[in-house]
Amino acid sequence: MKLQYIVNEKCNYTNLREVLKAHFNISDRLLLKLKKSNKIFVNNKSTYIDKILKLNDVIEIYIDFEEDNSNIVPVKMDLNIIYEDDTLLILNKPAGIPVHPSMDHFSDSLSNGVRYYFDSIGLKKKIRPINRLDKNTSGIVIFAKNEYIQECLIRQMKNGEFYKEYIAICEGKFKDLKGTINAPIDRKENSIIERCVNENGDRAITEYEVLSYNKDKNYSVVKCVLKTGRTHQIRVHLSHIGHPILGDTLYGNSSSLINRQALHSYCVSFIHPIFKSKMCLKAATSLDISVIF
Repeated sequence: MKLQYIVNEKCNYTNLREVLKAHFNISDRLLLKLKKSNKIFVNNKSTYIDKILKLNDVIEIYIDFEEDNSNIVPVKMDLNIIYEDDTLLILNKPAGIPVHPSMDHFSDSLSNGVRYYFDSIGLKKKIRPINRLDKNTSGIVIFAKNEYIQECLIRQMKNGEFYKEYIAICEGKFKDLKGTINAPIDRKENSIIERCVNENGDRAITEYEVLSYNKDKNYSVVKCVLKTGRTHQIRVHLSHIGHPILGDTLYGNSSSLINRQALHSYCVSFIHPIFKSKMCLKAATSLDISVIF
């Protein structure tokens, strides 16, 4: 896979470095790797990055090269693939499986399954999840197939161009059918896991809309849109306003209806880093959530 730029009359760049940094937004870290691997070409010739450009010069940057991924053990899994191309692998993660390996989940994380899948298709690349879901949250997880794609999508997240929508089933009836929760989140004192609303915490904003209310069982189905991406943000915010997610024993209560937090990453939208088209992807809710509503 390569990035390409052809110098024309409207080009405002004088040298190759400007194209790499300003047009393609390649980070210094990746640029160093591309230089060392001789992956940058002008008119089919490997060259130095401060080369002065001329009209009709063809710049090509090869962003695919083999990487060591031996830090993650390959484990065969049934992956629910929503979308895949040469740059992205997008999955619908089931509840009960973490995204990353850890001491307690060295060989049963989603990343282990992705490593096995990459091996099966001959892709020797590092495992790069773009977004993170809690172990017991289901739904969309995006993996970038190279570092450049990872950088592009993380930049969209920072710039607010990446849309993330969740479905949550919450205790009680909401007074307001729509609202914005703007409450900073911090790590709870003496805890490495739990978060809380704290005025000294990081800025955190969640928009919500109530989709339905079940009077008999006293719960609401709620759409949540993340405007920021703090750890446990939706869970903390909904608990903070008095409507914890069903089954969320960390920020609420256990439930007879579900044995984990009823939270699902339902929809994402972003601009494809290569094709520049808008992508909108949805993941069907898992059975344990679907049967509730």
